[in-house]
Parts: sequence; structure tokens; C-alpha cells
Amino acid sequence: MNPSAPNAAQAAYWNEQAGPSWAELQSPLDRQLAPLGARAIEALAPRPGERILDIGCGAGAASLDLARAVGASGSVLGVDLSRPLLDIARKRADGLANVRFEEADAQAYPFEPASFDAAFSRFGVMFFSDPPAAFANIRRALKPGGRLAFVCWREAALNPAMTLAMMAAVAYVEPPPPPQPGAPGPFAFADPDHVRGILEAGGLTNVSITSFETKIGSGDLETTLGLSLRVGPLGAVLREHPDKREAVIDAVREAYRAHEGPDGVKLDSATWIVTARAPG
Repeated sequence: MNPSAPNAAQAAYWNEQAGPSWAELQSPLDRQLAPLGARAIEALAPRPGERILDIGCGAGAASLDLARAVGASGSVLGVDLSRPLLDIARKRADGLANVRFEEADAQAYPFEPASFDAAFSRFGVMFFSDPPAAFANIRRALKPGGRLAFVCWREAALNPAMTLAMMAAVAYVEPPPPPQPGAPGPFAFADPDHVRGILEAGGLTNVSITSFETKIGSGDLETTLGLSLRVGPLGAVLREHPDKREAVIDAVREAYRAHEGPDGVKLDSATWIVTARAPG
């Protein structure tokens, strides 16, 4: 991507840092996020024959679910900044004629105007440098009355699935500084009033924001531990403090052990299910 492009820093991050790890760990990550994506797809209510845009599609799990919903007479376009994740998505979709993937920034990509019945995202819309501009671009790609649905994280304190590892580690290491409110990142859309303002500034209407809470997990204790060491801030902190690594790993393992059951480690999650429409 052009280094002067609006989300060039995010493109670099998802290609050079996070993307390779996420590609390697896509199976436990998909297991963790699947129930949240499924709830957002339910809110979108895709219909056979529709053309759907999947924003920040990652390794394509939700795109494939959407493709099954729209059937052979419909189609899905998944867009993402991360080549490593798109490589996985294309392999998973091999042989399917109604889904394709494009390396693209949804904030600036020149989608054909009024060409999609609906747009969707599973945690792919919180990283734009200019969110109103991004949603304006997505709105232009929707047909009049076209639907939007996405799932995003609520505040960090309500999401031990995302934060428990670091909470266990702070007895041994300093946590990274918190991001600025509203800055691009996992919790950028935690404030529903902020989200509503962004969507309305992008020209969308009929905005609805509802809470969804459920327990999620990536697998057994060691899978969950390994994921926390590779995805999120804990791995970076440990690279800065290698002398604390064993103590931190033991503490995180014990924190997860308290939530282990027959189906593996399950932790609370809290998200927003957001829907809106392009003007009719």
C-alpha cells in the first residue's frame, strides 16, 4: 500500500506484525469469534441472491458463512488489508464461485456505487483513520436502502476474554499505556454514542445498537494460553521483559485455569451488534 494512503500504518501492522500470527492461529481465533460473528450475521439477515460486502474479512470465515446464506445466485466480496489473512481466505474458498477476496482499504477503495445489497463486518471496522469517511464510502457502495451490520467490542473492562491475560501479568510487568479514546484499535467503538455519531456522519440512517454478551473461548487451557502470548499486547510486553516471562506465563495459566471447563476455557465477552441503512 502507498505509504501516504489513509490507513498505511494499519496495512503495515496487519501485513508485517499481526497478520502472520493471525494467519497461523486462524483456527483458534475463528473458534473464539464465531458466535459473535454469527450473531451479527443473524442481525444482517442475508437473503439468497444478495450481493454482500464483508469489511475487514480477515481469513474469510464470516465471508464463507455469508456466501452459504446468499447461495449460488448471490455473491460475497471480502476486503482486507492483510495479505497473509487473504491468502488463507482464498485457500478456504477454493472452488466456490460466489465469493472472492480483494486486498483493499474499505475507507478509500473505489467500490462500484450502489452495487451491494448489504455490508457486514466481524470486528473489522474499528481501525479506520477517518471512520466517518470510511462509512461514507461504504454507504456509497450500498444500494438505496441497503443494510449494514457489524459486531464490535464494548469497553475493555467488560471483556475478560480480551483482557484477563494482561490483568494476570501486571503483578510482574507494567502494562502498555491505554490508547487514546476513539483511537483506532479493538475498543475504538466501545462508546455507542460515538458509534452512532460516526455512522450518521457517514450518511447512514436507522442506526440501532444493541448489546450482546456471551462466553467465548479458543480451546483448551494450553491453546488459550498460547493464543494470549501471540495475539494482543502481552507478547510485546514479554519481549521487553524476557526475565519475567516464566513468572508471567505461570500467572496467566492459573488465571485461565479458573475458567476451564469441559469445553475448554470460556470467558465473558461483551459486544455491540450495530445495524444501519443507506438512505432509501
